[in-house]
Amino acid sequence: MDTDNLDFETCLEKAKAFHGGLCAGITLGTRMSILGLKAVGINDPKGQDRKNIIVFAETDRCVTDALLATTGCHPGKRTMKIFDYGKMAATFVNLKTGKAVRIVVKDKDRNKQLNNEQLEKPPHANVYAMIPDEDLFNITQVSVDLKPEDLPGKPLQIVICSVCGERIMDKREVYRNGSILCKPCADGGRYYTLVDPGQ
Repeated sequence: MDTDNLDFETCLEKAKAFHGGLCAGITLGTRMSILGLKAVGINDPKGQDRKNIIVFAETDRCVTDALLATTGCHPGKRTMKIFDYGKMAATFVNLKTGKAVRIVVKDKDRNKQLNNEQLEKPPHANVYAMIPDEDLFNITQVSVDLKPEDLPGKPLQIVICSVCGERIMDKREVYRNGSILCKPCADGGRYYTLVDPGQ
């Protein structure tokens, strides 16, 4: 397999430029991306393979910027899904073959090649660039159940919440007692609180 599109130094520079600097998360995310793409058979994620890849990121930190910069996947294109579990982990899915792998950064305390002193002093990102993949990551073959409404493309359906009147796309609605509700109205789990303008 030709891997010119997945050259570590080139990908790292692109991730660094996108993120605005180099840190451990950018190095780890770049390496994780390259490993995941190769494992599912994607060689040209920003070119001929761009419609064949979806990435699930499990944190909203630096690693995710590296995933985006290296894979070319974006939430707005529906090719990157972000579940903020606070984990240094990501799943890579080849939409053409269905092959999927989940990659997790190993606990540094269990990694005998790293010591805390190295990790606390800059440039700690360089330490992560030199460690072999097998010492740095756990990689597991997984299966991801992707429904048509989770895939890139135009919304399959748009409905209106009967409580707040807002639009709901891609079958994210909840049906309750014959009414269509958005998830926040259905479970009251908004991340924001409405403010009374009169106060």
